[in-house]
Parts: sequence; C-alpha cells; structure tokens
Amino acid sequence: MTNEPSLPDAVEPLKDEPNSGDPSEDGPITGLDRLIGLASRAIAWLVFIATAISVYEVFMRYALNSPTSWVHETTVFLISVIFALGGPIALARNKHIRVRILYDLAGPRMRWVLDIVNGVLTLVFTFGMTYAAWLMFFTASHNPLGEWQLERSGTSWNPPFPAITKGVILLAVAIMLVQALMHLFHTLTHWPRQTPAQQGGR
Repeated sequence: MTNEPSLPDAVEPLKDEPNSGDPSEDGPITGLDRLIGLASRAIAWLVFIATAISVYEVFMRYALNSPTSWVHETTVFLISVIFALGGPIALARNKHIRVRILYDLAGPRMRWVLDIVNGVLTLVFTFGMTYAAWLMFFTASHNPLGEWQLERSGTSWNPPFPAITKGVILLAVAIMLVQALMHLFHTLTHWPRQTPAQQGGR
C-alpha cells in the first residue's frame, strides 16, 4: 500500500492559519487578513459568473442571432472588480512580489529593520493611492455642481459601472492602507526571534 501523492503547491488549499510572525513568510498576519481570505472565496465566484454570461452571449449572438447589450460591459466590470480586490487579497496572503536578494543575505535583526522600512514605504504608497482613488471616485460620483450623479458608460444600456468600478478601487486601496498600518504595527511589536541554530552559534 502506497501513500497518495500530495497536492502540488499551486493547487494547495488556502490555509487561514497565521504565519509564524515573520513578514517574509506567506500567509495571513492579522485577523483582518484572515477575514479578507474568507471573503476572497466568495469574490472568486465572480470569475465563473463572468465566464457564464460570456458563454450566454456567444450562444445568443451566433446561435439565435440575438446579441445582448449588457454582457460585454458586465463582464468587463466583473473582471475589473476582481483585479481591484486582488490587491488586498494578495496583501492578506503576503503574496506580493518581492526582490529578496539583500533580504535573504541579512540576519534576523536586519530583516526586521528592512521589514519596517518596507512597511513604512507601503503605508506611504497606499495612503497616496487612497487619496488619488478618492479624488477619482468623487469626480465619477458627482457632477460639476457637487451633486450626487454617477458616471455612466454612455452606451445604449448605459449602466453606472464606471463610477462603481472607481468606488471599488477606492475600497480596495483603503483596505490596503489599513492592512499596511496593521502589518507595520505587527512588525514593530514583534522583535525577531533567533532560531536554536543561531542561538547555539553565539
């Protein structure tokens, strides 16, 4: 009797358990990260919805010669939402791309310092993005007189998807701003722990 092979890393289910506290490790760091991880499972269904209505459009257009006026815009909107919310999801899983050449050469304390620098830069970046997204959303949701009026696509269907998309972008970067603040606080309050091998080498 042989043991069954384990799933490859690429399809391994998402684990909601926090990592060991090292910001360089994959996995959620805070409770907000774990909450976002749970929400991401629902957000993933938007891909299947976009696929399903695209198949419906192909059938209606080529089989029944009756194309729709809403599928294309809805599909673009759903994919835009997925891309926007991918930012906080990747940050929650600690999966953003890193250049680790110097980081891997550093010791625990220097890594801690680098994590703080990275956290501060991330905080500044997300703050700037949130401010820019707010200006963009305000312009898309108000007319020149300052009255509430959602920007629309201008097509025959004319949904308010442009304004809603910019609202989702604002929500996504605002969440990332909170995440960056919480991650920086976590780093500042968790002094690097030495491994037994490092302790024995002193």
